[in-house]
Amino acid sequence: MNFSFSRQTQKANTEKTRQVKEWIYQALKLDEEIPISLSQLQCTEPNCPPLETVIAVMKNPVEQYKIHKPIAEIEYTDITQLIKETH
Repeated sequence: MNFSFSRQTQKANTEKTRQVKEWIYQALKLDEEIPISLSQLQCTEPNCPPLETVIAVMKNPVEQYKIHKPIAEIEYTDITQLIKETH
């Protein structure tokens, strides 16, 4: 039996995930005790790339951000631009 999947999800590199979290801590000036969750999801919105990254900062209330790129393609400038747009 052969199975074919039209779209496979890319798994994010652990080191790159750590780097992106570090950039988020720096850009938002967060206490390192505040957890951050990064999720890489398939984007279903029109004109959206196939994968997007959802960032959840576990404050009260939780802050959520989206970057329309997979984790592997995120750069520090993406984080700083996101912060400028939302704050």
